[in-house]
Amino acid sequence: MTELLTALALMLVLEGILPFLSPDALRRVIRQMAAMNTRSLRLSGLFSMLTGLLLLYLVR
Repeated sequence: MTELLTALALMLVLEGILPFLSPDALRRVIRQMAAMNTRSLRLSGLFSMLTGLLLLYLVR
């Protein structure tokens, strides 16, 4: 359970970096994502998940 909470905390820290350092860049990214078609957005999400799983496998 501790590892899961640690991973969640790290995810929140990493996701908070961009809005803290450059809120305007975050707004541009969100606008670009909103303009993407559903298939491209899903594929980028799938790629992100698979990359995370691979990294987790290699680290563990």
